[in-house]
Amino acid sequence: MPNLLKPIKKKINQIVFSFSFTGVTLLVLGFLMVWTKIGQQLFIIMMGLIIIVIAFSFFYWAYKIWAIKRDVEKYLKF
Repeated sequence: MPNLLKPIKKKINQIVFSFSFTGVTLLVLGFLMVWTKIGQQLFIIMMGLIIIVIAFSFFYWAYKIWAIKRDVEKYLKF
């Protein structure tokens, strides 16, 4: 049974890493758009804030998937 779930755990870890990396990248991009000297216009600020919200949603989903993985491992005793 552990051999069957090893690829599943690996894929879940890859998804969590992917969401986390995308969230960090979007977070940095959003902050750069909001706080640059050129980006003081309303449109640029709104786009930056939207990117920041998307970044935090990636963090949220990465955490939720990790929590599900942790619960499955806890209940199935891996």
